[in-house]
Amino acid sequence: MRILLIGYGKMGKTIQNIAEQKEHQIAGIIDFNNRETLSDYSTENTDVAIEFTHPESAPNNIRYCLENNIAVVSGSTGWLEVLPEIKALCTQKEGAFFYASNYSVGVNLFFHFNEYIATKMQAYKNFNVEVKEVHHTQKVDKPSGTAITTAEGILNNYALKNKWVSDATAPQPHDLNIVSERIADVVGLHTVRYISEHDTIELTHNAHNRIGFAEGAVMAAEWLQNKKGVFGMKDMLNL
Repeated sequence: MRILLIGYGKMGKTIQNIAEQKEHQIAGIIDFNNRETLSDYSTENTDVAIEFTHPESAPNNIRYCLENNIAVVSGSTGWLEVLPEIKALCTQKEGAFFYASNYSVGVNLFFHFNEYIATKMQAYKNFNVEVKEVHHTQKVDKPSGTAITTAEGILNNYALKNKWVSDATAPQPHDLNIVSERIADVVGLHTVRYISEHDTIELTHNAHNRIGFAEGAVMAAEWLQNKKGVFGMKDMLNL
């Protein structure tokens, strides 16, 4: 499979290593130094693009791929207000688009268990719930895409909260607070905490390295072959 890497930070480099170990070909690498060369890529030299960039560039990168019939796997976060437009473009072009805020299989099991726990905990009104995320200091968006997905999983299954807020010092009773911290060398730590006067229940995912994320992204690219439509990790993992 010929993979175009769009974004060549720590994640892009890890994805390259995993892809080459699986004997895939790297069709090209796009980063901020040569972003104008994206137009050199088409279905003639690329089977799928894996896109991990910044919020300001991700939508245009994905649009280019869809408009040129290149299947695209994206893990960029912080741009999801444009996601409905991207999904509509994918449908219009009969393209293939796979999006996840986090490609770790473990994190997606965490999402699944989080939703289940929320359905059960809403019956116990003496508990309050919050989400906490900790990442390395180079992460530009806050809260993380994974934390937002976690919060949305709670909101969809927990009637006592109606919206998430970020780092609120005095959240309202119906607000789901996401607390964010940036600490050097933390890959990614996410915790859902249900707190009562007497005890605390926690569900935590702690990423030890980026390999799990990269493996999931390459797995998604492999899975997306010969498919049309908009997909996510629940589709691939059958959750």
